[in-house]
Amino acid sequence: MIQTEFAQGIALIWLNRPDTRNAMNDVFIAELTDAFSAAIEDEAVRAIVLAGRGKAFCAGADLNWLKKARAMTPEQAREDSIGLARLLRLIHDSPKPTVARVHGPAFAGGMGLVAACDIAVASHNAKFCLSEAKLGLLPAMISPFVMKAMGVSHARRYFLTAEVFDAAEAYRIGFVHELAPPEELDATVNAILGHLVLGSPNALTECKNLILDLAGKPIDDAIAEDTAARLARVRASDDAQEGIDAFFAKRPPRWVPPPPPAATPEDDD
Repeated sequence: MIQTEFAQGIALIWLNRPDTRNAMNDVFIAELTDAFSAAIEDEAVRAIVLAGRGKAFCAGADLNWLKKARAMTPEQAREDSIGLARLLRLIHDSPKPTVARVHGPAFAGGMGLVAACDIAVASHNAKFCLSEAKLGLLPAMISPFVMKAMGVSHARRYFLTAEVFDAAEAYRIGFVHELAPPEELDATVNAILGHLVLGSPNALTECKNLILDLAGKPIDDAIAEDTAARLARVRASDDAQEGIDAFFAKRPPRWVPPPPPAATPEDDD
C-alpha cells in the first residue's frame, strides 16, 4: 500500500492504492506511519515528499473500512481512529521538511495528510473536499491540522458545507502554497526541494521547532528570552560554524549536495 523511493537525500513516499484512489484503511495508516518513521530516522534523508499513485492523491477513508467501523463499540472506534491522529502528528512534527505533492482528489483524510505537511504543491487538476458531514460524520482527527492550514474562517465554511473546491481556491485560502500545471508538478516540487537541501539539516530542524513552539504565543519578554537562547545555542553548533566559514570562504557548506555531472554528447544520444 505504501512505497518509498530514495534519491539524493530525498525520501519519496508513495500512497500506492491507485485502484481505490489511495483510500485509507488501518493497514494503509500503519504502513504510512512506518514509512515516515523510517525516513525521519534515516540520517541520509534531508526532506520527505508525500505523493499518490494513479489519478488521485488520496480519496479519504476506504469504504470497506467505514463499513467495518459501523459494528465497532465506542472504545473500538476510538482505538481504530487514534492511529490516524498519531500519523498526522508524526508528519506535522517531523524534524525534517515534508512536502505534499497533490494531484486529483484530496478528500477528507487526504486533506489531513496535505495539511500536516510543511509545504503543499498542487496540480491545477487537484480537488479538495471535507466530505464528512454528508456522511453524518465529522473531520475529527484532521481538524487541528486543516484548521491551522486554512484558518478558522475558511474551516467554518468547508467543514459545514462539505463542498468540493478546486486548486485555485485552495491556493487562495492558503491551504496550498504553490500551483502548477500537471506536466510541471514534479519540476515545481523539485525546485522547492532544491531550496531545502541548501539549508543546514540542523537549522531546518531548529526552524521547525521554532515555528511549532512559538505559534500562537504572545510576543512578550518570555518569547524574547526564548528566541535569544535558541540563537545562542544554534550559533555554537557545528552547522553554524561550517555555514559561516563557507560563506566567508565563498564555497558551498558541506551539507549542500554536489551538482549532477554535466551531460556529455554521449549522454544526449
